[in-house]
Amino acid sequence: MNNREEILSAIKTILVEMFEVDEKAITLEARLYQDLDFDSIDAVDMIVRIKEMTGKSVKPEDFKSARTISDVVEAVYSMIHD
Repeated sequence: MNNREEILSAIKTILVEMFEVDEKAITLEARLYQDLDFDSIDAVDMIVRIKEMTGKSVKPEDFKSARTISDVVEAVYSMIHD
């Protein structure tokens, strides 16, 4: 996962497989809590999965302000390229 497109693809896979989110609903503008029915437990589960995929240490505060799929993509991108 080196670029934003690969990160978005990986996030889509996580959301579809782990949370049974309709892939068509997963857009960069989609809001995690309002549009995708995420809750705080789901967010933690997704962070754990991202950590497994990247092999990087994930700080929950890096994702605290994430409200959309785009925010998550940017947080992962920053985490990978730090």
